[in-house]
Amino acid sequence: MFNKVLVAEDLGSINHSVVHTLREQLQIAVIEHALYCDDTYLKVLKSIKDKAPFDLLITDLSFTKDHRFQKIQNGKDLISKVREQIPEIKILVYSIENRSNVIKSLFTDYEINGYICKGRNGLKELEQAVLEIQNGIEYISPELKRTLKSDVFELQDYDVQLLEKLSLGDSQEEISIQFKENRVSPNSISTIEKRLNKLKIEFKAKNTVQLIAIVKDLGII
Repeated sequence: MFNKVLVAEDLGSINHSVVHTLREQLQIAVIEHALYCDDTYLKVLKSIKDKAPFDLLITDLSFTKDHRFQKIQNGKDLISKVREQIPEIKILVYSIENRSNVIKSLFTDYEINGYICKGRNGLKELEQAVLEIQNGIEYISPELKRTLKSDVFELQDYDVQLLEKLSLGDSQEEISIQFKENRVSPNSISTIEKRLNKLKIEFKAKNTVQLIAIVKDLGII
């Protein structure tokens, strides 16, 4: 079992509940917690200095801004910085975020080990998630796992290039010319239009402006 766990959560009630579950149900010896990302990162640095690094980080993704300035303002940035300091640490995200693209990115780009969706069963899942991660098994909340499996659409590098150029204000005609010059295929206006319509459907966007806003919000571009 994990010996030393760090919890990053800005809601005191949830923070307390998570710590209580770790202590009472899983009998973890050392549990530290923080309400801010910066404080969490400082605890990580101190644990390394003390030659007793954390085994597991449990973190939210969103942290409410207040009067206190934070260098690290969200869970994704916190995960990246903690990984740099303790590459072998296990990371469990506990968040209300349920968008499949965001969750997929957390596993592929940020190399998290588990994801629990906050809700009615969140704390009940915590014990199982920690045990599975301890045994080298990735954990995803059951309702999210079904969503991810049913989401068969895969964003291609071509799509990202197309979205980036659209976000810069390039027209489909201009993108077609640029793709042809750079030997990016397909590059005809008709195929670009068809792919753009497909992206609008997949992201449930009414128009190109909304599509760009959505993919920016998801961190795709």
